[in-house]
Amino acid sequence: QVQLVESGGGLVQAGGSLRLSCVASGSIFAINYMGWYRQAAGKQRELVARISSGGNTHVADSVKGRFTISKNTAKNTVYLQMNSLKPEDTAVYYCNADIATDFGYDGEDYWGKGTLVTVSS
Repeated sequence: QVQLVESGGGLVQAGGSLRLSCVASGSIFAINYMGWYRQAAGKQRELVARISSGGNTHVADSVKGRFTISKNTAKNTVYLQMNSLKPEDTAVYYCNADIATDFGYDGEDYWGKGTLVTVSS
């Protein structure tokens, strides 16, 4: 059993910053990648940023230059530093990870329950 728990969401004014954290716990053999998705009201869930086990990152064009993804491998934790926040960044942010639970097992997709980020204008 694997759990992803997000923290760090909240209400912030436009131009402000927030840092999201996501900790993976449970039966973890290897984490292939971790990342963040977001879903605004009435819209589809979209990828925000992802980081691989080797540290390669992908950041969506809509947040490039404002958001930074990083990780602490020893703590099975991924972070999303969000700067220069805009009202259109308002959404529920979900942690996602591809995790293998044992040697020789393929990675499986896991999701956190989400944390709400609200950016006021």
